[in-house]
Amino acid sequence: MDKPAVHDAGAVDPQYAALRKTMRNQRIQDFLFHKITLLFAASVLLALVGIIVSLAIGAAPAFKEFGAGFISTVEWDPVEDKFGALIAIWGTIATSLIALLVAFPISFGIALFLTEICPTPLRRPMGTAVELLAGVPSIIYGMWGLFVFAPLFADHVQPALKHTLGQLPVIGQLFQGPTMGIGILTAGLILAVMIIPFISSVMRDVFEIVPAVLKESAYGLGCTKWEVVRKVVLPYTRNGVVGGVMLGLGRALGETMAVTFVIGNAHELSWSLFSAGNSISSTLANEFAEAASPLHVSSLFALALILFGITFVVLSAAKLMLANMSRKEGTK
Repeated sequence: MDKPAVHDAGAVDPQYAALRKTMRNQRIQDFLFHKITLLFAASVLLALVGIIVSLAIGAAPAFKEFGAGFISTVEWDPVEDKFGALIAIWGTIATSLIALLVAFPISFGIALFLTEICPTPLRRPMGTAVELLAGVPSIIYGMWGLFVFAPLFADHVQPALKHTLGQLPVIGQLFQGPTMGIGILTAGLILAVMIIPFISSVMRDVFEIVPAVLKESAYGLGCTKWEVVRKVVLPYTRNGVVGGVMLGLGRALGETMAVTFVIGNAHELSWSLFSAGNSISSTLANEFAEAASPLHVSSLFALALILFGITFVVLSAAKLMLANMSRKEGTK
């Protein structure tokens, strides 16, 4: 850079001074921008750590009293101050798995139809209709499930399942018992209805980012629509599909009100999916306000910590699976 022009009084050229001031202001702005965004990112981590610490402190008396056996104990007796988490853990995992098994193929079909098969004029209205379902409050799903879905399920679906799948040697135990309409299976199906909009919306969005030239090239080689989806679309959008599935599973694991309406809220452990049960979130919703003893409150904190741990393990497993798939892809 040329030396600044110096006037008779020894002053620096005004243009050069203005340039230096502008550069100094930009450095200050970059510094502030960096620190502010760092603060925003750190606040999320601090909030996460704060949640873990508060749950751990609240759950400490329960784990001190019952030890690791709290996780594998069935009994839940507030009168005798004896608590175990197995029933709530089983209800949470069972309902979430049922929801995922039902919702994933339906969501995949919805996303595939909207991106590859649906006529162009109908894509936006149908896509908007699917997204609107995600905005329905969970308590509405719960009321619909209790007053509309459960009676129909008890009168028609459960008896049919009991007389067909219930007669099979191994899985028949899952479809035995009284057909009340509410229970683990009903809660899982309501959860499936709730998470379908989330999974299908994410899948649709990631399917739409596939470059058209890739699909057109596959069609030009004579591939069918299914072959294009299986060999072009899915490999290209694999990470997004897994992310959508994990988003839906996370919603199912933590859902409270809809499950509370239809799961039955009974501290009973049974192989039958028709039987009433409990989930961690429904137990917290039903009992936290009425917990009298300190040990009861601590046990509820322990359930919340376990739910946090289950969610963390599921998301970590998904990340590890994606990383493993990426490494294998690089070795081919």
